Amino acid sequence: MSADTSATSVERARLRMRNLRTLALLAALFFLPLLLAFITYYGSPWRPARHVNHGLLITPPVVLPQVFVPDAWQGHWSLVYIGAGECDADCRATLWVMRQTRLALGTDMTRVSRVFLATAPCCDREFLGREHPGLTLLDAATPAAQGLLGAFPRAAREHTLFLVDPLGNLMMSYDARQNPRGLLLDLKNLLRLSQIG
Repeated sequence: MSADTSATSVERARLRMRNLRTLALLAALFFLPLLLAFITYYGSPWRPARHVNHGLLITPPVVLPQVFVPDAWQGHWSLVYIGAGECDADCRATLWVMRQTRLALGTDMTRVSRVFLATAPCCDREFLGREHPGLTLLDAATPAAQGLLGAFPRAAREHTLFLVDPLGNLMMSYDARQNPRGLLLDLKNLLRLSQIG
């Protein structure tokens, strides 16, 4: 065996080792982040704290009794406000947020209905007709509205807007004083992703 052949085989062995190290480094660069993500997600209690929705998610969703859901808002996403029928300043402010949010949806606003479930005494119809045309008004004194009223959470209704999906499921609630833009963003996302309503 000559010195040239011996030198060539040593050089080949070095080149092969260098190539293997490069390949191993590239594989590690690709698989190491995947391995770390897998271990972090499945092997630790840590979960990302950020959520996408701005409202309070109602889990599990409350299925509204279909017998009580008015035909006028079946098949639509619905914003529902529950308040006293004389409609004081808080009520008017919440209804204003509901109306403006729907208008801000532009061409998608026809996919969203607005419902005012008025508890006794009912109602300042002149104000509601003038300021909120297209608003569905349900008087809670009627038996149908009483059944529907019982399905909604009782706490803090005076500033709360509820979101009902087209299938009649109560899904989310929003404090109208907090972040009206969040309600609009959630509605836009839901309408963009929704295949119903």
